[in-house]
Amino acid sequence: MSVVHQMTVGWLVDHLSFINQCGYEICDSFAYPGGVTLDTSVTSTGDCHATSTSSSRDGPIPGPGDVIETESRTAKMRYVFREEFFDVSKPHIAAAPEEQLWQGCPEVSLTEIKASSNREEHREGTKSGIRDSVASARKKRKRKSVFNQGELDALEYHSKVRNFIWEGTLHLVQEGLKSGFLHRNTAELSCRKNVVPGHIGCGLAELCEMAKQFTAVNESDHQAVHVLDDETSIPEQDLLSCVTENSSNSAKIVVLMGQKYLVPPKSSFLLSDISCLQPLLSYKKKYDVIVIDPPWENKSVKRSNRYSHLSSWQIKQIPVPALAAPNCLVVTWVTNRQKHLRFVKDELYPYWSVKTLAEWHWVKITRAGEFVLPLDSLHKKPYEVLVLGRVQGDVKETLRKSEDVLPIPEHKLIVSVPCSLHSHKPPLTGVLADFIKPDVECLELFARNLQPGWTSWGNEVLKFQHIDYFTLLQNET
Repeated sequence: MSVVHQMTVGWLVDHLSFINQCGYEICDSFAYPGGVTLDTSVTSTGDCHATSTSSSRDGPIPGPGDVIETESRTAKMRYVFREEFFDVSKPHIAAAPEEQLWQGCPEVSLTEIKASSNREEHREGTKSGIRDSVASARKKRKRKSVFNQGELDALEYHSKVRNFIWEGTLHLVQEGLKSGFLHRNTAELSCRKNVVPGHIGCGLAELCEMAKQFTAVNESDHQAVHVLDDETSIPEQDLLSCVTENSSNSAKIVVLMGQKYLVPPKSSFLLSDISCLQPLLSYKKKYDVIVIDPPWENKSVKRSNRYSHLSSWQIKQIPVPALAAPNCLVVTWVTNRQKHLRFVKDELYPYWSVKTLAEWHWVKITRAGEFVLPLDSLHKKPYEVLVLGRVQGDVKETLRKSEDVLPIPEHKLIVSVPCSLHSHKPPLTGVLADFIKPDVECLELFARNLQPGWTSWGNEVLKFQHIDYFTLLQNET
């Protein structure tokens, strides 16, 4: 279970534990059929883990890491997510002593928050000033005294939620320290460098673009679902033209353009971009929970070209009403730009016939229980917003589906140590359990990873399933 502690204010969540409880255990007969000998040893190359594979029927005697299917026993391989990606032991930017979580939450005005933000920006500017030219440093100093309207809106919002975030986080962190999940003494923590393995994956987003050049498939002659069985390699056209489903109780390895990806049990996915959503609609499922993590448009995304972004108009075109079951719970991740928050509440949800019910916050902390960024930082906050709402429809159906579930609370905190991989959000399965019925259909849009019991869609939906993000823990028979 991903929830370590649950309190009135919210939850302390263990993201890494959730991933490793997803069942990444592979039976040899499922992953590599036909009695093929497979070398499953994981070798370390610098900071990267690579899995080498070789097969033979009459070859040399297998080594210690080899797995052989026998008549009496079936070998198993168990994978775990690499824990160094959650080794966040120190804040990204250290807060001033009086601004640290342990000092309690002081009552401050909006003016004082602005002043605090300027002090924090000055500290950043001092570090970067060595690298910057004199001209750019002067430009920064001039910029510090002016707040644009977007920043003023963000500061006003922050002033309303900061006390709840500070005090709620403190309560949850204290519970985490008592139980030993968090460790106050950072000196005892490992200081491994969070190095992302280079060139992981095969360019999933680019592959989705390539798929548009494939010959169109006649829908009447094409299956809507590809069920994973014993094969590992899937033709790109099959993978990109229908929902892929692992209905078994074991994980599977799929090979896409020479790259290996782990697919957890009882999961399904569609790898495509927003222009190719028809296979998901043809899957003929209605979802009781839809989680959305849109690629919001912003200046830093435009500059970095790290991933494509969508305009507000494009996000509105996502066919949520066609995918949602009556009384569907819709959860949307929102950046700290008030423009996006207002858009979701005032335009997007009404357009989808979704009634806004609550705003929750995901708070990012270190393994020592500190905010990863100063709470009153101007440009980056140690929290993100989730907007929760329900699809409006038939009153009787809504009442029936609301039986035996709790109403959505207006404010809650999800506190966790974040993954150092960009945009790897914490799981919501555990925190939503009280507000949905068991065994409901769940969908994540713009997903970058898979979960058991969920359907996931996105043009990078397999990104964090790449086998290099995992370690082969042990061989079991």
